[in-house]
Amino acid sequence: MIDFVGRSNITELAVTEKDTTVRIFRTRCSHESAPRLDAPAAESTASPATAPTETTAAILAPIFGVLHVAPAPGEKAFVTLGDVVEAGQTLFIIEAMKVFNPIAAPRAGRIARLAAIDGSEVEAGDLLAEIAA
Repeated sequence: MIDFVGRSNITELAVTEKDTTVRIFRTRCSHESAPRLDAPAAESTASPATAPTETTAAILAPIFGVLHVAPAPGEKAFVTLGDVVEAGQTLFIIEAMKVFNPIAAPRAGRIARLAAIDGSEVEAGDLLAEIAA
């Protein structure tokens, strides 16, 4: 149900069975309407057809949560396509249970691919970006 709400335009879903009601809702934030970074939604997860090459390092989501590409709504993104990054540099933040988890570059290189969408939900193991040597 959470995935359905996250992928749809609805803002609230309530399901009642017997005397138990589950209600899922979200508020619209300005970052949710932000444009895509790079790749189509079908490429948001790593698969054999979209697996990184030997010269790139995949940045995978370590946890489930909401992806943020900037430190705060309206601010400049941590990285953009083509940026050169250093090992340990923050690339994204994943918000899980109101905890903001920084996602750092595992090595230095150039951002060769951004496959994630700002404000979208990501699952553990989803491809976020690739860094070329």
